[in-house]
Amino acid sequence: MKSTQAKNSFKRGLAAVAAAFTLIAGSAMAAEPIKIGSFLSVTGGAAFLGDPEQKTLELYVEKVNAAGGVLGRQLQLIAYDSAGDAEKARTFVKRLIEQDKVDVIVGGSTTGETMAVVPLVEAAQVPFISLAGAVVIVEPVKKWVFKTPHTDRMACEKIFIDMQSRKFSKIALISGPGGFDKSMRGQCLGVAKKYNVEVVADETYGKGDTDMTAQLTKIKNTAGVQAVLNAGFGQGPAIVTKNYRQIGINVPLYQSHGVASKEFIKLAGAAAEGVRLPAAALLVAESLPANDPQRPVVVAYKKEYESRFKSEVSTFGGHAYDGLYLVVEAMKKAGSADKAKVRDALEGVNGFMGTAGVFNMSASDHMGLDLSAFRMLEVKGGNWTLVK
Repeated sequence: MKSTQAKNSFKRGLAAVAAAFTLIAGSAMAAEPIKIGSFLSVTGGAAFLGDPEQKTLELYVEKVNAAGGVLGRQLQLIAYDSAGDAEKARTFVKRLIEQDKVDVIVGGSTTGETMAVVPLVEAAQVPFISLAGAVVIVEPVKKWVFKTPHTDRMACEKIFIDMQSRKFSKIALISGPGGFDKSMRGQCLGVAKKYNVEVVADETYGKGDTDMTAQLTKIKNTAGVQAVLNAGFGQGPAIVTKNYRQIGINVPLYQSHGVASKEFIKLAGAAAEGVRLPAAALLVAESLPANDPQRPVVVAYKKEYESRFKSEVSTFGGHAYDGLYLVVEAMKKAGSADKAKVRDALEGVNGFMGTAGVFNMSASDHMGLDLSAFRMLEVKGGNWTLVK
């Protein structure tokens, strides 16, 4: 009898130990972080993009974790500085996929970096949200690739609509050598006829050029030019703007959303006065009407970012905010961090309000923004103002 009781007691002890071990193991599994991979141009010529993007990801990963994480798990940000270099981007994305084993990637400050890594994420079947602008990123649709910024084609269309309202039909184009510049130039040429716009001059400048006076002089001497559009990003547009004023071109100048930050105004100085461009509402957050449904999102982000980093907000950081919270939204919707389920949930995002606008994605649209998400801005008094 005693022997049987002892055996039963021993079995119960083993069962308790096994149960405890299972519970501990299960808790350890549940506690594993969700890994968010990123590669950004934090340094180099595109640092004005990557720096606010990385700061934004760091800030809001902390905020999400402080609120309990996602699905009961903490987020872990694993980020690399690709410095705008496509080869570095490929190296880091391979590392994110093969060594870090991330669950999703939010990054790619430039179009060149993004397109360089698309084959890698597609082959590895990892959800990837790009922060770059060119339409080629999502057209044609790639199964595992999404993006948050408005496209270059949308920028062309928004600008042409504004030109129509000002009775401009003959314009000049000037553009740089980068992937975004070339793509936007091509998109503007492609949709110009749709808006009854005739491109009567088409000039380009090279990487590292510090003076575009020659190209702009050709534009100035072209008969009939009513407005000029610079398709580009980085420091080139600021140089164009300065040279534009120096040689006395007196028709309106438009820039792309690729320079939608206060940094452009600082670089261009007084020459930026009167420049127009399409951008997200973030740059004029406090100027939005009280009943604008986007106002709470952009005002909150602006206050949190500027309070934390003591620097002015840019739309580029906003792209990273949107990318991160689209991932959070998708994981909550999927009830899982499983890559395939997250991809499917991203494709089903509907009515998500971000800093760029309302995202409505689908199997045929991996960006989900329309022209209403763009606001037309003008530099007045050294600041961005909303064109009424």
